[in-house]
Amino acid sequence: MSFSRVPRSRSISGRATLLTVVTLTGALTLTACGDDGGKPSGSAGGNYVTGSSGISTVAKADRTDAPKLDGETVDGKTLDTTTLKGKVVVLNVWGSWCPPCRAEAPSFAKVAKELEAAGQPVAFVGINTRDNTKQNAASFEEDYGITYPSLFDPDGKLMLRFPKGTLNPNAIPSTLVLDKDGKIAARTLAALSEAKLRSMIDPLLAEK
Repeated sequence: MSFSRVPRSRSISGRATLLTVVTLTGALTLTACGDDGGKPSGSAGGNYVTGSSGISTVAKADRTDAPKLDGETVDGKTLDTTTLKGKVVVLNVWGSWCPPCRAEAPSFAKVAKELEAAGQPVAFVGINTRDNTKQNAASFEEDYGITYPSLFDPDGKLMLRFPKGTLNPNAIPSTLVLDKDGKIAARTLAALSEAKLRSMIDPLLAEK
């Protein structure tokens, strides 16, 4: 009896593909919207301080550039976050299937509208992930009055653009706030109240 052998190059390629899939899946499931209230778990290292509120902040001199986040939005338009320099940028990772995301959505909608009405240089950008269709994401935005754009990222690929050693959005929900130079200034891996969200934004608006 004889057995056919799988070529070694094909076997290695298969293992490499599997590793890529596992890595991507792990990034999305690190804190997959659990029932612990989104308590921070894990970190990417770096010179930052995490307060009792669960919000991590970085001194201005120690901040690193956020990666370029671009692509199609839930409403079918295109967006590139690098065009938003000069504004404080609030990045919120969310999914319509996520209970903590639903809990914090009214606060995001309210603060975004109030800051826009006040003429403040702030841009809100959502990153919608693990929703299989745009319809679910669009319904979420309509239900909670979300008027700012969200990049549609069902596979979580945008989250993998953040380099090691920086504050990463490695949970759902996550919120990162970039300073006016496009650098990562603050992060939380927990659902936010209106007061906590403003506590991440206001100090960056005051920076010169």
